[in-house]
Amino acid sequence: MKNLSRLMFTMLLVTTMGNVMAQDQNNPWAINFGVNAVDVFPVGEDAPQGGYFDEFFNVGDHWSILPSLSTISVSKYVGDNFSVQVGGSVNQIKKWGSDATSPSLEVDDLAYYAVDGNVRYHFANLINSKKIDPAIGIGGGYTWIEEGPYNTFSTAAGTNNTVGAGTVNASLGLTYWFSENIGLFVESKYKHSFEDYLTKHFQHSAGVAVRFGGTDTDGDGVYDKDDACPEVFGLEAFNGCPDADGDGIEDSKDACPNEAGLAEFNGCPDTDGDGIADNKDNCPEVAGLKSLAGCPDADGDGVTDADDKCPNEAGPKANNGCPWPDTDGDGVTDNVDKCPNEAGTVANDGCPEIVEPTQEVMEQLNSYAKTILFDTGKSSFKKQSYSVLQSITAILKEYPESNFTIEGHTDSVGSKTLNQKLSDARANAVMAYLIENGIDSERLRAFGFGEDYPIDTNATAAGRRNNRRVEVKLKKD
Repeated sequence: MKNLSRLMFTMLLVTTMGNVMAQDQNNPWAINFGVNAVDVFPVGEDAPQGGYFDEFFNVGDHWSILPSLSTISVSKYVGDNFSVQVGGSVNQIKKWGSDATSPSLEVDDLAYYAVDGNVRYHFANLINSKKIDPAIGIGGGYTWIEEGPYNTFSTAAGTNNTVGAGTVNASLGLTYWFSENIGLFVESKYKHSFEDYLTKHFQHSAGVAVRFGGTDTDGDGVYDKDDACPEVFGLEAFNGCPDADGDGIEDSKDACPNEAGLAEFNGCPDTDGDGIADNKDNCPEVAGLKSLAGCPDADGDGVTDADDKCPNEAGPKANNGCPWPDTDGDGVTDNVDKCPNEAGTVANDGCPEIVEPTQEVMEQLNSYAKTILFDTGKSSFKKQSYSVLQSITAILKEYPESNFTIEGHTDSVGSKTLNQKLSDARANAVMAYLIENGIDSERLRAFGFGEDYPIDTNATAAGRRNNRRVEVKLKKD
């Protein structure tokens, strides 16, 4: 009875704290009360207990249920979907697992008391639900269980001591809220003791949950937590704030709080009817344009007549209401013409079109490139290749605005790694020659592809000769 008295005192203290502590959030407190069941079987132990979660829902054979108010807890929401919870419970253990002779071993109403605390994470916000509130928790507590035939550890056998130990707890629960304040809850909690004299066990609970703690200082029906004006009676539509002039706009957002106006003008009137509130109309006595703060624009170019240097000729604001000139007459105005003194095309921003080599020219380039010969296994040119390189250089100089890639390829003779290095070296050798002979290095890129892209079979000498090649390609931006 001493332990039971201590437990009931703890639960009374927790309940009292929940009712008298400061309440500064909308229903941050909750009390859960109901019945609980203890199951010592599915805890990963030898008979008469069983493996983890073994026969977890075998209520009839393994659950010890006290069919009266036997568990109570108080919790407080602390933000970011977390709450803290403390509580206590009592029970009488009547069942202790099973053995080969009986699916349910009975014991003589062993007393059970527990005080627990845990931190819970709620998923209601994550699933966007105001009714369904799943939660997981972790914490600890202290549990007392009376000794019996399967859990006797005292030196004096049969003394029926009630022994206690600390536990580490993990829980999974679900609350269904019928209203803002009342709900039903279920919870399963695993309690792990590190002391041999207190068995590990599951405790299942179910009952009623009650939320409370919201305050409404000014009595306007809006909780202080959500009331933007908690000291002044206001309207729920305006989060508890007043609307003095009754124009449907709360005073804090009403630019003219003592004069009824329109919502589109933040509560202010529009005298000249031009769709602009008087307090923002630069020409309040004359109807004008919204885009010009209520002032007129004769030529419709978006520049008020007072600021327009060409009031009868439409032009952009950037040019003070006058049209932009087109010096070279190519249809592209000087402000966007990249070549304002040289006639060009709109597609090329006012500059002359860039001439790129044709397909026929590219075919000619590659007919030259494929005849470039290198010393065997090297990137050095054979003497007869220089005339070909000179021809390639001459063609590239005819298209100074075009960029090219030089690609090197090998046959499959030798290792793949050496072929890759050789193709890189040969492509870069061609590029180096072109740069040394007057081609801008910014226009060229070199790549080696080794033996990866053959254009002929590598099974014959002729095929391998075709695969050993250099290609020149036009680089598109």
